[in-house]
Amino acid sequence: MSAVRNVLLIVVDQWRGLMLPKLGADYLKLPNIDRLCAEGVTFRNHFTQAAPCGPARASLLTGQYLMNHRAVQNTIPLDSRFTNLAHELRRGGYDPALVGYTTTTPDPRTTGPHDPRFLVLGDIMDGFRPVGAFEPYRDAYFGWVASQGFGLPDNREDIWLPQGGPGAGATAEPARIPKELSDTAWFTERGLSYLRGRGGKPWFLHLGYYRPHPPFVASAPYHAMYRPEDMPKPVRAASAAEEARQHPLLDYYVKHISQASFFQDGKALGSAMSEQEVAQMRATYCGLMSEIDDQLGRVFDHLEQTGQWDDTLIVFTCDHGEQLGDHHLLGKIGYFDESYRIPMIVRDPRPEANGTRGSVVGHFTETIDTMPTILEWLGLPVPRQCDGRSLLGFCEGEAPPDWRREVRYEFDFRDLHYSKPESALGVAMDKCALAVVQDEHYKYVHFAALPPLFFDLGQDPGQFVNRAGDPAYAARLADYAARMLNWRLGFAERTLTGYRATPKGLEVRAA
Repeated sequence: MSAVRNVLLIVVDQWRGLMLPKLGADYLKLPNIDRLCAEGVTFRNHFTQAAPCGPARASLLTGQYLMNHRAVQNTIPLDSRFTNLAHELRRGGYDPALVGYTTTTPDPRTTGPHDPRFLVLGDIMDGFRPVGAFEPYRDAYFGWVASQGFGLPDNREDIWLPQGGPGAGATAEPARIPKELSDTAWFTERGLSYLRGRGGKPWFLHLGYYRPHPPFVASAPYHAMYRPEDMPKPVRAASAAEEARQHPLLDYYVKHISQASFFQDGKALGSAMSEQEVAQMRATYCGLMSEIDDQLGRVFDHLEQTGQWDDTLIVFTCDHGEQLGDHHLLGKIGYFDESYRIPMIVRDPRPEANGTRGSVVGHFTETIDTMPTILEWLGLPVPRQCDGRSLLGFCEGEAPPDWRREVRYEFDFRDLHYSKPESALGVAMDKCALAVVQDEHYKYVHFAALPPLFFDLGQDPGQFVNRAGDPAYAARLADYAARMLNWRLGFAERTLTGYRATPKGLEVRAA
């Protein structure tokens, strides 16, 4: 490894954490990601701290829990007093480039009242230099498609609809756009264009991909790469009605969740999907994954051919997961693991990591650990703001001392752009919040204004039976409720002031 240090942060969208061949999903064809796993460390129990995209990416790129950065929904501004990965990289002499999006709304105190970024999703977090911005308007992508001679329809997003019909639901039809012009191909082209222009200078690239985010329609040949009959069966109750009885929030989602980005033919309920439709949706979802894998192969080949492979830290991760029909739900929503467990692979090229290549870490790790990991690898200071910790110790073969034994995440369910549960549930908007503490044995879900949930994961890994009202679990529930309180008390002091008390006086927050 030379003195040059580069970082490639690959961030996909809505990729379930256990859907990697290395973690047992051997039906997936992902040779390039498999190679990354073979040469790096794969984290089995890695969780995001929030959903959907905006809150999740705020945690990823600030190193903070949701309760601290408070960008609790898409379009909720991120307070400008917080530093982020890009700002810290700039302090270290890097020019952080970004392909994709961060779903960040800027602080209104730093912008004008008519700034159009408050009206759309997907703006770029301050500090990053966009070299291939997809959001908020996707103009650059659609312009590239048109420049290749493809005739854009009046509604540009119709290029993602299936060739044989109007809907974007569970379909075996290929997308109208060929794979050479897909958004996945475009992201890769933008990333490679940036890398080819670096001229040997150190670089940082956030390489983002929109997939396997819906609509679940894949370009040929990826639409037919997987057979529905080979897909794992959904983890769900025998009926939607039975599922809904678990909790008032789940009852609302099972009966009312409507996401037009999944279906454009009026059939928008995950609970209305048959097992065959879920299987087809999953097959297409896997095809979108394989398309990303093929495109990553092009990026990896470039790094090897230019002699940069062994000078580059590669991190592969995601913003949040996807229900994909489990528990009769679609999307990233609620409190089930499928929405929060995400992939994390770290390929550290240093000789110190040679002994861990191909290993799988079972410790609980969190998306807030990403920023400290990258900064430490570059030899840059980690701001006190960060709630996470570096993962480099795992790459060097030893778990950092006093590593966490549980994972925490949060969900703010007020007035989502595709549902408004507060009025139906009779819950004040500012109390539409839940928080989870879970370890390998139990999972506790605390609500601000609804009954709690408690799952015995050893007896009930699918999380179907709520033990919160079971006297046999009363002591356990009290223990996990105390853990929840201790966590929030222990981390909330990092946010509202710019200082922290230390034995030497007041420590100023990095800004």
